[in-house]
Amino acid sequence: MTVLRLEDLRQHADVLRSQRGEAITVRFVEPRDADSIQNYFRGLSARSRYNRFFGAISQLPPGQLDRVLHVGEADQFSVVATMQLDGFETIVGEARYAFDAETSSFEFGLSIDDRWQGHGIGTALLKNLECRAAAFGASRLFGDTLRSNDAMVALARKSGYAFSNSPGDWKLVRFAKEINLAPQDIPCASWKLAALSRSSSPAIAG
Repeated sequence: MTVLRLEDLRQHADVLRSQRGEAITVRFVEPRDADSIQNYFRGLSARSRYNRFFGAISQLPPGQLDRVLHVGEADQFSVVATMQLDGFETIVGEARYAFDAETSSFEFGLSIDDRWQGHGIGTALLKNLECRAAAFGASRLFGDTLRSNDAMVALARKSGYAFSNSPGDWKLVRFAKEINLAPQDIPCASWKLAALSRSSSPAIAG
């Protein structure tokens, strides 16, 4: 299991850019985010929530919210993408991912606030997830999405993912990408550092 310390969570906050140059901070979820995360999901359109969870929900059930807030348990992680809007930190996207050391695979899912779709935030967040996967030493990234989720299918195709049937559910399609990045070649500075630390330590710092 990955060892995470509080200082690691605060260290690994990445600043990305939208297509128009707006600053987007991607950071690990903290317990203080509980209300903000629920408000984020409540604010998504019904279609976007259905695409994210493969079912009709209005908010995260308590058990699922608890898992989202406890970053690092069972090598599962949650991040939020935030922007400063009218002086307040506002969640405009989120992602959850898990690393399987036995298969060197990195599974993820993400969503973007409907009002901010089409601004390049999904592309930037996906590239950041690829850095995180490389820092773990993953050789493969993958996710599942509804076949009708045109936005996620287009994002994955644009980002070089290959498609196949998702095991066990005909409504889903799996998108996957092989990666082979040496630590020094990871394009995200904080995750390059994490990977270099990992190569000299049995645990990832973050």
